[in-house]
Amino acid sequence: MSVKKTKKLSSFEIKLNNFVSTYLTKIPFIQKIFFIDHLRTMIKAGLSIVEALDVLEKEIENKRLAQIIGEIKKGIEAGQQFSDVLKKHPKVFPPIYVKMIHSGEISGRLEESLDQIVTQMKKTQALSSSIRGAMIYPAVILAALGGIGIMMVVIVFPKLMTIFEEFDAELPVATRILIKITNFMSNPINITLILFLLITFFVSFFTALKKIPKFKNTIHNLNLHLPIIGPIIKQINLARFSLTLSSLLKSAIPIVDAVDITADTCGNKIYQDFLHSASERVKSGTPLSEILSSQNFLFPPMVTEMIMVGERTGEIEHLLSELSNFYSDEVDKTMKNFTVVIEPLIIIILGIAVGGIAMAVIMPMYSLTQNF
Repeated sequence: MSVKKTKKLSSFEIKLNNFVSTYLTKIPFIQKIFFIDHLRTMIKAGLSIVEALDVLEKEIENKRLAQIIGEIKKGIEAGQQFSDVLKKHPKVFPPIYVKMIHSGEISGRLEESLDQIVTQMKKTQALSSSIRGAMIYPAVILAALGGIGIMMVVIVFPKLMTIFEEFDAELPVATRILIKITNFMSNPINITLILFLLITFFVSFFTALKKIPKFKNTIHNLNLHLPIIGPIIKQINLARFSLTLSSLLKSAIPIVDAVDITADTCGNKIYQDFLHSASERVKSGTPLSEILSSQNFLFPPMVTEMIMVGERTGEIEHLLSELSNFYSDEVDKTMKNFTVVIEPLIIIILGIAVGGIAMAVIMPMYSLTQNF
Protein backbone atom coordinates (compact mmCIF):
# COMPACT_ATOMS: atom_id res chain seq x y z
CA MET A 1 0.00 0.00 0.00
CA SER A 2 1.55 3.28 -1.14
CA VAL A 3 1.38 6.33 1.08
CA LYS A 4 0.61 9.55 -0.74
CA LYS A 5 3.16 12.23 0.07
CA THR A 6 1.88 15.73 0.74
CA LYS A 7 3.47 18.45 -1.34
CA LYS A 8 5.86 20.61 0.66
CA LEU A 9 5.10 24.32 0.35
CA SER A 10 7.83 26.62 -0.86
CA SER A 11 9.02 29.49 1.34
CA PHE A 12 7.15 31.95 -0.92
CA GLU A 13 3.89 29.99 -0.59
CA ILE A 14 4.31 29.86 3.20
CA LYS A 15 4.91 33.62 3.35
CA LEU A 16 1.93 34.26 1.06
CA ASN A 17 -0.37 32.09 3.21
CA ASN A 18 0.83 33.81 6.36
CA PHE A 19 0.31 37.25 4.79
CA VAL A 20 -3.25 36.43 3.68
CA SER A 21 -4.24 34.83 6.98
CA THR A 22 -2.59 37.56 9.04
CA TYR A 23 -3.38 40.79 7.20
CA LEU A 24 -6.22 40.12 4.75
CA THR A 25 -8.38 37.87 6.92
CA LYS A 26 -11.09 39.71 8.81
CA ILE A 27 -11.34 39.07 12.54
CA PRO A 28 -14.88 37.86 13.32
CA PHE A 29 -16.63 39.78 16.08
CA ILE A 30 -17.34 36.51 17.90
CA GLN A 31 -13.57 35.90 18.13
CA LYS A 32 -13.13 39.28 19.84
CA ILE A 33 -15.86 38.35 22.34
CA PHE A 34 -14.08 35.01 22.94
CA PHE A 35 -10.79 36.84 23.58
CA ILE A 36 -12.19 39.38 26.08
CA ASP A 37 -14.44 36.85 27.82
CA HIS A 38 -11.66 34.28 28.32
CA LEU A 39 -9.18 36.97 29.35
CA ARG A 40 -11.64 38.08 32.07
CA THR A 41 -12.18 34.48 33.21
CA MET A 42 -8.45 33.74 33.50
CA ILE A 43 -7.70 36.98 35.36
CA LYS A 44 -10.57 36.16 37.74
CA ALA A 45 -9.02 32.70 38.25
CA GLY A 46 -5.79 34.34 39.44
CA LEU A 47 -3.59 34.29 36.32
CA SER A 48 -1.51 37.35 35.52
CA ILE A 49 -2.46 39.24 32.37
CA VAL A 50 0.75 38.08 30.62
CA GLU A 51 0.01 34.43 31.45
CA ALA A 52 -3.58 34.83 30.24
CA LEU A 53 -2.45 36.41 26.97
CA ASP A 54 0.10 33.63 26.46
CA VAL A 55 -2.66 31.00 26.75
CA LEU A 56 -5.02 32.96 24.47
CA GLU A 57 -2.34 33.44 21.81
CA LYS A 58 -2.22 29.66 21.47
CA GLU A 59 -6.00 29.11 21.75
CA ILE A 60 -7.25 31.70 19.24
CA GLU A 61 -7.90 30.17 15.80
CA ASN A 62 -7.75 33.45 13.86
CA LYS A 63 -4.08 33.96 12.98
CA ARG A 64 -4.34 37.72 12.70
CA LEU A 65 -5.88 38.06 16.17
CA ALA A 66 -3.34 35.60 17.58
CA GLN A 67 -0.52 37.72 16.17
CA ILE A 68 -2.03 40.89 17.68
CA ILE A 69 -2.36 39.15 21.06
CA GLY A 70 1.33 38.23 20.82
CA GLU A 71 2.20 41.89 20.16
CA ILE A 72 0.06 42.97 23.13
CA LYS A 73 1.84 40.45 25.37
CA LYS A 74 5.26 41.74 24.29
CA GLY A 75 4.17 45.32 24.93
CA ILE A 76 3.02 44.50 28.47
CA GLU A 77 6.23 42.55 29.15
CA ALA A 78 8.12 45.67 28.05
CA GLY A 79 6.36 47.66 30.77
CA GLN A 80 3.48 49.25 28.84
CA GLN A 81 -0.08 49.41 30.15
CA PHE A 82 -2.64 47.05 28.64
CA SER A 83 -4.81 49.93 27.38
CA ASP A 84 -1.80 51.71 25.81
CA VAL A 85 -0.93 48.62 23.78
CA LEU A 86 -4.55 48.18 22.67
CA LYS A 87 -4.54 51.77 21.30
CA LYS A 88 -2.12 50.61 18.62
CA HIS A 89 -4.87 48.38 17.13
CA PRO A 90 -7.91 50.72 16.77
CA LYS A 91 -9.51 48.62 14.02
CA VAL A 92 -9.59 45.57 16.29
CA PHE A 93 -10.21 47.31 19.61
CA PRO A 94 -12.33 50.48 19.22
CA PRO A 95 -11.77 53.47 21.56
CA ILE A 96 -14.81 52.57 23.67
CA TYR A 97 -13.17 49.30 24.85
CA VAL A 98 -9.75 50.91 25.30
CA LYS A 99 -11.26 53.68 27.47
CA MET A 100 -13.16 51.15 29.60
CA ILE A 101 -10.00 49.06 30.14
CA HIS A 102 -7.96 52.18 30.94
CA SER A 103 -10.56 53.18 33.53
CA GLY A 104 -10.40 49.68 35.03
CA GLU A 105 -6.60 49.86 35.25
CA ILE A 106 -6.68 53.21 37.05
CA SER A 107 -9.38 52.15 39.51
CA GLY A 108 -7.92 48.68 40.05
CA ARG A 109 -11.12 47.06 38.70
CA LEU A 110 -9.88 45.63 35.42
CA GLU A 111 -11.92 42.47 35.88
CA GLU A 112 -15.15 44.51 36.25
CA SER A 113 -14.28 46.59 33.17
CA LEU A 114 -13.71 43.42 31.13
CA ASP A 115 -17.06 42.11 32.39
CA GLN A 116 -18.74 45.34 31.20
CA ILE A 117 -17.04 45.03 27.80
CA VAL A 118 -18.20 41.42 27.37
CA THR A 119 -21.78 42.42 28.22
CA GLN A 120 -21.57 45.35 25.78
CA MET A 121 -20.14 43.19 22.99
CA LYS A 122 -22.73 40.43 23.43
CA LYS A 123 -25.61 42.92 23.34
CA THR A 124 -24.10 44.62 20.28
CA GLN A 125 -23.73 41.23 18.59
CA ALA A 126 -27.36 40.34 19.38
CA LEU A 127 -28.54 43.71 18.02
CA SER A 128 -26.53 43.37 14.80
CA SER A 129 -27.68 39.76 14.31
CA SER A 130 -31.37 40.70 14.58
CA ILE A 131 -30.88 43.48 12.01
CA ARG A 132 -29.00 41.23 9.56
CA GLY A 133 -31.52 38.43 10.00
CA ALA A 134 -34.41 40.74 9.13
CA MET A 135 -32.67 41.94 5.96
CA ILE A 136 -32.09 38.45 4.52
CA TYR A 137 -35.73 37.69 3.63
CA PRO A 138 -36.51 40.84 1.59
CA ALA A 139 -33.05 40.71 -0.04
CA VAL A 140 -33.61 37.12 -1.22
CA ILE A 141 -37.14 37.90 -2.47
CA LEU A 142 -36.06 41.01 -4.38
CA ALA A 143 -33.05 39.19 -5.88
CA ALA A 144 -35.29 36.32 -7.00
CA LEU A 145 -37.85 38.71 -8.50
CA GLY A 146 -35.11 40.62 -10.29
CA GLY A 147 -33.61 37.43 -11.69
CA ILE A 148 -36.99 36.13 -12.89
CA GLY A 149 -37.84 39.51 -14.40
CA ILE A 150 -34.58 39.65 -16.36
CA MET A 151 -35.03 36.06 -17.56
CA MET A 152 -38.59 36.81 -18.75
CA VAL A 153 -37.60 40.00 -20.57
CA VAL A 154 -34.45 38.56 -22.16
CA ILE A 155 -35.55 34.97 -23.00
CA VAL A 156 -39.34 34.45 -22.82
CA PHE A 157 -40.86 37.73 -24.04
CA PRO A 158 -38.78 38.07 -27.26
CA LYS A 159 -40.28 34.80 -28.57
CA LEU A 160 -43.78 35.92 -27.57
CA MET A 161 -43.43 39.43 -28.99
CA THR A 162 -42.69 38.15 -32.51
CA ILE A 163 -46.29 36.87 -32.64
CA PHE A 164 -47.74 40.24 -31.62
CA GLU A 165 -45.63 42.17 -34.12
CA GLU A 166 -47.34 40.23 -36.96
CA PHE A 167 -50.79 41.56 -35.96
CA ASP A 168 -52.42 43.84 -38.53
CA ALA A 169 -54.58 45.47 -35.84
CA GLU A 170 -53.28 48.22 -33.58
CA LEU A 171 -51.84 46.79 -30.38
CA PRO A 172 -52.86 48.07 -26.92
CA VAL A 173 -50.58 50.63 -25.22
CA ALA A 174 -49.43 48.13 -22.58
CA THR A 175 -48.39 45.65 -25.28
CA ARG A 176 -46.52 48.31 -27.28
CA ILE A 177 -44.64 49.37 -24.13
CA LEU A 178 -43.76 45.73 -23.33
CA ILE A 179 -42.50 45.20 -26.91
CA LYS A 180 -40.25 48.26 -26.69
CA ILE A 181 -38.87 47.19 -23.30
CA THR A 182 -38.27 43.65 -24.59
CA ASN A 183 -36.53 44.87 -27.77
CA PHE A 184 -34.36 47.21 -25.72
CA MET A 185 -33.40 44.58 -23.15
CA SER A 186 -32.76 41.92 -25.80
CA ASN A 187 -29.83 43.94 -27.08
CA PRO A 188 -26.61 42.88 -25.26
CA ILE A 189 -25.17 46.37 -25.72
CA ASN A 190 -28.11 47.92 -23.90
CA ILE A 191 -27.85 45.44 -21.00
CA THR A 192 -24.12 46.16 -20.72
CA LEU A 193 -24.84 49.90 -20.73
CA ILE A 194 -27.48 49.54 -17.98
CA LEU A 195 -25.14 47.43 -15.82
CA PHE A 196 -22.34 49.97 -16.34
CA LEU A 197 -24.62 52.87 -15.37
CA LEU A 198 -25.90 51.01 -12.29
CA ILE A 199 -22.36 50.15 -11.13
CA THR A 200 -21.23 53.74 -11.78
CA PHE A 201 -24.22 55.10 -9.83
CA PHE A 202 -23.64 52.88 -6.78
CA VAL A 203 -19.88 53.48 -6.75
CA SER A 204 -20.43 57.25 -7.05
CA PHE A 205 -23.15 57.19 -4.40
CA PHE A 206 -21.09 55.32 -1.79
CA THR A 207 -17.96 57.33 -2.62
CA ALA A 208 -19.89 60.58 -2.12
CA LEU A 209 -21.34 59.14 1.08
CA LYS A 210 -17.81 58.65 2.44
CA LYS A 211 -16.06 61.71 0.99
CA ILE A 212 -18.72 64.49 1.04
CA PRO A 213 -20.01 65.28 4.57
CA LYS A 214 -22.96 67.43 3.38
CA PHE A 215 -24.19 64.65 1.08
CA LYS A 216 -23.86 62.11 3.89
CA ASN A 217 -25.79 64.38 6.28
CA THR A 218 -28.57 64.83 3.70
CA ILE A 219 -28.94 61.08 3.08
CA HIS A 220 -28.82 60.20 6.79
CA ASN A 221 -31.35 62.92 7.59
CA LEU A 222 -33.60 61.62 4.82
CA ASN A 223 -33.31 58.07 6.21
CA LEU A 224 -34.70 59.23 9.55
CA HIS A 225 -37.82 60.63 7.82
CA LEU A 226 -38.63 57.52 5.75
CA PRO A 227 -42.05 55.97 6.59
CA ILE A 228 -41.08 52.42 7.64
CA ILE A 229 -37.27 52.53 7.88
CA GLY A 230 -37.02 55.86 9.74
CA PRO A 231 -38.47 54.67 13.09
CA ILE A 232 -36.33 51.50 12.92
CA ILE A 233 -33.15 53.58 12.40
CA LYS A 234 -34.08 55.72 15.41
CA GLN A 235 -34.62 52.66 17.60
CA ILE A 236 -31.26 51.16 16.55
CA ASN A 237 -29.38 54.40 17.28
CA LEU A 238 -31.15 54.91 20.61
CA ALA A 239 -30.34 51.30 21.59
CA ARG A 240 -26.64 51.83 20.76
CA PHE A 241 -26.60 55.23 22.48
CA SER A 242 -28.10 54.00 25.75
CA LEU A 243 -26.12 50.73 25.77
CA THR A 244 -22.74 52.37 25.12
CA LEU A 245 -23.24 55.35 27.44
CA SER A 246 -24.43 53.06 30.24
CA SER A 247 -21.39 50.78 29.88
CA LEU A 248 -18.96 53.71 29.83
CA LEU A 249 -20.49 55.39 32.88
CA LYS A 250 -20.46 52.08 34.78
CA SER A 251 -16.73 51.95 34.03
CA ALA A 252 -16.35 55.33 35.81
CA ILE A 253 -15.50 57.22 32.61
CA PRO A 254 -16.38 60.95 32.85
CA ILE A 255 -19.67 61.82 31.19
CA VAL A 256 -18.02 64.29 28.77
CA ASP A 257 -15.72 61.59 27.36
CA ALA A 258 -18.50 58.99 27.55
CA VAL A 259 -20.90 61.05 25.41
CA ASP A 260 -18.14 61.83 22.90
CA ILE A 261 -17.19 58.14 22.54
CA THR A 262 -20.85 57.11 22.38
CA ALA A 263 -21.38 59.42 19.41
CA ASP A 264 -19.05 57.33 17.23
CA THR A 265 -20.96 54.11 17.99
CA CYS A 266 -24.17 55.53 16.49
CA GLY A 267 -24.57 54.59 12.84
CA ASN A 268 -26.52 57.69 11.81
CA LYS A 269 -24.49 60.85 11.11
CA ILE A 270 -27.20 63.14 12.53
CA TYR A 271 -26.96 61.36 15.90
CA GLN A 272 -23.16 61.41 15.73
CA ASP A 273 -22.90 65.16 15.08
CA PHE A 274 -25.48 66.07 17.71
CA LEU A 275 -23.84 63.94 20.42
CA HIS A 276 -20.37 65.33 19.63
CA SER A 277 -21.75 68.85 20.06
CA ALA A 278 -23.62 67.67 23.20
CA SER A 279 -20.35 66.52 24.79
CA GLU A 280 -18.94 70.05 24.32
CA ARG A 281 -22.02 71.59 25.96
CA VAL A 282 -21.81 69.14 28.88
CA LYS A 283 -18.32 70.55 29.57
CA SER A 284 -19.90 73.94 30.32
CA GLY A 285 -22.15 72.36 32.96
CA THR A 286 -25.38 71.95 30.98
CA PRO A 287 -27.21 68.75 32.03
CA LEU A 288 -27.28 66.07 29.35
CA SER A 289 -31.07 65.68 29.66
CA GLU A 290 -31.56 69.38 28.92
CA ILE A 291 -29.36 69.16 25.82
CA LEU A 292 -31.10 66.04 24.50
CA SER A 293 -34.57 67.50 25.15
CA SER A 294 -33.84 70.21 22.55
CA GLN A 295 -33.98 67.46 19.90
CA ASN A 296 -37.27 65.65 20.50
CA PHE A 297 -37.13 64.20 17.00
CA LEU A 298 -33.91 62.30 17.80
CA PHE A 299 -34.47 61.68 21.52
CA PRO A 300 -38.08 61.01 22.60
CA PRO A 301 -39.34 62.46 25.92
CA MET A 302 -39.06 59.03 27.59
CA VAL A 303 -35.28 59.05 27.00
CA THR A 304 -34.68 62.60 28.23
CA GLU A 305 -36.96 62.19 31.26
CA MET A 306 -35.26 58.97 32.39
CA ILE A 307 -31.84 60.60 31.98
CA MET A 308 -33.07 63.63 33.94
CA VAL A 309 -34.24 61.36 36.79
CA GLY A 310 -30.90 59.55 36.67
CA GLU A 311 -28.98 62.83 36.88
CA ARG A 312 -30.98 63.89 39.96
CA THR A 313 -30.71 60.54 41.76
CA GLY A 314 -27.14 59.70 40.70
CA GLU A 315 -28.35 56.50 39.03
CA ILE A 316 -28.01 57.60 35.42
CA GLU A 317 -26.03 54.52 34.32
CA HIS A 318 -28.69 52.16 35.70
CA LEU A 319 -31.55 54.02 34.03
CA LEU A 320 -29.60 54.08 30.77
CA SER A 321 -29.19 50.33 31.12
CA GLU A 322 -32.98 50.03 31.43
CA LEU A 323 -33.37 52.18 28.31
CA SER A 324 -30.85 50.00 26.53
CA ASN A 325 -32.79 46.83 27.36
CA PHE A 326 -36.05 48.47 26.29
CA TYR A 327 -34.79 49.67 22.90
CA SER A 328 -32.86 46.45 22.25
CA ASP A 329 -36.08 44.50 22.82
CA GLU A 330 -37.99 46.93 20.60
CA VAL A 331 -35.45 46.54 17.79
CA ASP A 332 -35.58 42.76 18.17
CA LYS A 333 -39.40 42.74 18.00
CA THR A 334 -39.42 45.16 15.05
CA MET A 335 -36.87 43.13 13.13
CA LYS A 336 -38.80 39.91 13.74
CA ASN A 337 -41.97 41.60 12.46
CA PHE A 338 -40.17 43.38 9.63
CA THR A 339 -40.99 40.64 7.15
CA VAL A 340 -44.67 40.93 8.12
CA VAL A 341 -44.54 44.70 7.49
CA ILE A 342 -42.67 44.51 4.19
CA GLU A 343 -44.54 41.51 2.71
CA PRO A 344 -47.64 43.54 1.71
CA LEU A 345 -45.40 46.06 -0.06
CA ILE A 346 -43.61 43.30 -1.98
CA ILE A 347 -46.97 41.69 -2.87
CA ILE A 348 -48.34 45.03 -4.14
CA ILE A 349 -45.27 45.64 -6.32
CA LEU A 350 -45.37 42.06 -7.60
CA GLY A 351 -49.12 42.31 -8.27
CA ILE A 352 -48.73 45.52 -10.28
CA ALA A 353 -45.89 43.99 -12.34
CA VAL A 354 -47.73 40.71 -12.99
CA GLY A 355 -50.98 42.53 -13.73
CA GLY A 356 -49.28 44.85 -16.22
CA ILE A 357 -47.55 41.97 -17.99
CA ALA A 358 -50.78 39.95 -18.05
CA MET A 359 -52.66 42.84 -19.64
CA ALA A 360 -49.94 43.34 -22.21
CA VAL A 361 -49.96 39.64 -23.18
CA ILE A 362 -53.64 38.69 -22.86
CA MET A 363 -55.29 41.76 -24.47
CA PRO A 364 -53.80 41.19 -27.97
CA MET A 365 -54.71 37.48 -27.78
CA TYR A 366 -58.28 38.45 -26.84
CA SER A 367 -58.41 40.84 -29.82
CA LEU A 368 -57.07 38.10 -32.10
CA THR A 369 -59.81 35.64 -31.01
CA GLN A 370 -62.47 38.32 -31.56
CA ASN A 371 -61.31 38.79 -35.17
CA PHE A 372 -61.83 35.09 -35.87
